[in-house]
Amino acid sequence: MQNHTSELIRTLARGTALAALAALVLGVVGCATQSASPPAPTTAASAAYEYKVGPGDTLNINVWRNPELSSTVPVRPDGKVSTPLVDELVAQGKTPTEIARDVEKALGKFVRDPVVTVIVTNFVGPYSEQIRVVGEAAKPQFLPYKQKMTVMDVMIAVGGLTEFADGNKATIIRASESNKRYSVRLQDLVKRGDISANVEMLPGDILIIPQGWF
Repeated sequence: MQNHTSELIRTLARGTALAALAALVLGVVGCATQSASPPAPTTAASAAYEYKVGPGDTLNINVWRNPELSSTVPVRPDGKVSTPLVDELVAQGKTPTEIARDVEKALGKFVRDPVVTVIVTNFVGPYSEQIRVVGEAAKPQFLPYKQKMTVMDVMIAVGGLTEFADGNKATIIRASESNKRYSVRLQDLVKRGDISANVEMLPGDILIIPQGWF
């Protein structure tokens, strides 16, 4: 009789524990459903995009009719460049045209009416505009933003999803909209070829790919 009673108590305890676990899971799912992020807009509304130079970029600075003053220089980690007759010039966060005007102003002390053009030959861009991919991507990394870049372009660059990824629960955090969160269906896009799941990216977006529960 005592053994039968003990077994009954253990059965009830297991049932209570399972019920509590089920309630916890349902509660988490309910909270997740309530706080689910809206789908990312297919077309991201943004002003006309102008490329901004960042550390790691390479600049081809050409001074017309002055080849000795022309040079190809890297943008240093501090965001500055050095060219002939110009020791320190801030390049980070500026467009190539703005940099050209700055070089002209600096060279104007030594050369009469200098005409300068600046071409970016290696693109990295400022950190604030890079696309960052974290989580269950084959190759998590940062990418330089390009105009009209889509999440499909991003997934090609990072080598797709890992086998553990829960792609349809991926999230885009949009810095340009005060870190607003959007959901994106990477599994449907990458694995099923559903082009309707493709969305445009914006400078500074962070793509987070969670691990699935198995």
